[in-house]
Amino acid sequence: MYEVYIDGASAGNPGPSGAGIFMKKDGEVEQYSIPLGNMDNHEAEFRAFLIALQICKDKGYSQVSFRTDSQLVSQAVEKEFVKNNRFVPLLAEALTLIRPFDLFFIKWVPSSENKAADELARAAIRNRKSKGGAGGNTAI
Repeated sequence: MYEVYIDGASAGNPGPSGAGIFMKKDGEVEQYSIPLGNMDNHEAEFRAFLIALQICKDKGYSQVSFRTDSQLVSQAVEKEFVKNNRFVPLLAEALTLIRPFDLFFIKWVPSSENKAADELARAAIRNRKSKGGAGGNTAI
């Protein structure tokens, strides 16, 4: 089973944002640092989750366990409900992406346990700022 740590970060609320994705299984590690454009932190968290789900789907992973320090994302997925209407389409997309997995788990973790994904998200913001644009996906 792949462990997938995700984080979204925003420099401002809203402001330049980035997604960090840290994946591991059996000692193998994949890292992604992805500029997202301008959005608030909650949207960046959802976008990081969606991107990570798509990566797992594209790679053919069938069993995934996600870790996030976003209570909004973890609770929305667990309850299949989100109060804020802005996030309803993002949650719907996530639930659609989750369905094909044989096993899917999501767990909230404290920020101290999500440092790798956090650093990747912040690096995406720094890289975007230094390039003056949205940039592209960067796998490290």
